[in-house]
Amino acid sequence: MKFHSLLALSFLTTVLISCGGSEEQQQKEAIGGKMYGGEFKFMSSEKVESLFPMEKVDLYSQRINCQIYEPLLKIDIETMNVVPSIAESYSVSADAKTFTFKIRKGVKFHEDDCFPNGTREVTAEDVKFVLEMACSGLKFNQMSYLLVDRIEGAADFHNRSKTSLPKTGVSGIKVNGNEVEIKLKDAFVGFDKILTHTNLGIFPREAYEKYGKEIGTHPVGTGPFMLDEMSANGITLKRNPGYWRKDELGNQLPFLDKITMTYTKKKKDELLAFRNKGVDIVLEIPVEEIENVFGTLQEAQAGKNIKHKVESESSMNINYVAFACESDEFSNPLVRRAFNLAVNRDVIVDQYLLGEGWATKHGFVPKMDNFPYEDVKGFRTDADQARALLAKAGFPNGKGFPALDFYVNAIEGSSTHKMCQGVADQIKKELNIDLKIKLCTINERDDAINKGKAKIWRSGWVADYPDAENFLSLFYSGNIKENNMAVNSFRFRNAAYDALFRKAMMETDQEKRNKLMVKCDQMIIDEAAVMPIMTDDFIIMVNARVRDFKTNSMENLDFSSIFIKEPKNN
Repeated sequence: MKFHSLLALSFLTTVLISCGGSEEQQQKEAIGGKMYGGEFKFMSSEKVESLFPMEKVDLYSQRINCQIYEPLLKIDIETMNVVPSIAESYSVSADAKTFTFKIRKGVKFHEDDCFPNGTREVTAEDVKFVLEMACSGLKFNQMSYLLVDRIEGAADFHNRSKTSLPKTGVSGIKVNGNEVEIKLKDAFVGFDKILTHTNLGIFPREAYEKYGKEIGTHPVGTGPFMLDEMSANGITLKRNPGYWRKDELGNQLPFLDKITMTYTKKKKDELLAFRNKGVDIVLEIPVEEIENVFGTLQEAQAGKNIKHKVESESSMNINYVAFACESDEFSNPLVRRAFNLAVNRDVIVDQYLLGEGWATKHGFVPKMDNFPYEDVKGFRTDADQARALLAKAGFPNGKGFPALDFYVNAIEGSSTHKMCQGVADQIKKELNIDLKIKLCTINERDDAINKGKAKIWRSGWVADYPDAENFLSLFYSGNIKENNMAVNSFRFRNAAYDALFRKAMMETDQEKRNKLMVKCDQMIIDEAAVMPIMTDDFIIMVNARVRDFKTNSMENLDFSSIFIKEPKNN
């Protein structure tokens, strides 16, 4: 963990002023010393404008939506194995082309006005409806890239569903009693991992038919929490009293009464709120701001600091700078390669980020179990070669290359902003090209990309499921969709890459499949399709009153089993 200042200050985590008070008195004890009740509070730097899972694929939306919706399968965050969720069990044919899911009995949707009787049980038909909508060509659906090229009949359905859902569904998705069968066009051993995707959460047809385009503010799922209030200031979720899961001790989940997420554009406000017990967790902790949270040594000795703990997990993520690969500025691979070779990633991590993070040394796929990511040869800084390539492309010493707006969705002064400042500074120093950082929201950035205004922008990708395919699919040209920011927003097209990627997806032998995916990743580097900059650890600081909170390498926030219990005063 490259978070050096935490080591020197770890002794401060033993100090607390207990909140106590009315919330503690309202709580009810559960089996094993756990507690029901209480409110968990956190902040987001980005606004969540829709709670319809297929419409928004950014991490900020996912962190709320995963409390409301549940997919067929999920990833066990401790083992990284696929385990049942809405599906009670599933089987895979020997040729890895047919997947059959038995739907769990007794799972009910949230109570909502869309149901005549308040709620009802989830059926196999609901699963079929959701998967078909995920295959659709409807404008708001951002998830079609996951399924359209894989399921039999999905491409045809996609083309027939641009404006509405046709009565004739996807031929490769069938219901047999309480089971759903999915037939793939080609073998794909990792298909079950795709069905763990947060954005494939199950919802009822009734909600879609009742709310239509307004379904983003009327979410109906099966998850542990349901929408209470959604406003310009934030989102409040309340406990789902009819949730189907129990913990290992037999306690009905969830424990929390309420989850409140508010918005902030200043990191210092979030840190101050944590110190004043206004929020229970901080997800990104700048090194230079640690004292503002932990306080001084004198304050710690006087007992004026909140008791907390710091959790860290190596994250399956990549922070990168993207090019509009079909634009006049970046259609030439020589230019893209020059940009990559001009940037010293170690300098960005060590000087701009004060040691927070890990400079990318290999490919686009980050470190993950069962994938030989280290076999990919990444970029090494070579400013002389960068300038030579730029000159060969027709821009000696940057002459003739336009100044560009550099779209960065970040808070001023945040780690992301600093990383991008490091990129801009080095591009100016080594290539004499001006990148003017334009701080913006995710929606503003995506709108600029869709309209062709953004030629270069910052982005990041955190694994939706633990498979290299989840990262490499971003460059498959079949995933270029109009007004779809889920994948290949760079509009990278390469026939050789597409063929290799398809071959990797059809390979059932995992070792051979990995070798093919390594070749795909190497091709991304060789073509300089993107600028991978760094990975980082998922580091969170959480109030000690929050119990059973677990970090994970996919940066998911699972609030279903955490509970509030005030620690005793020292």
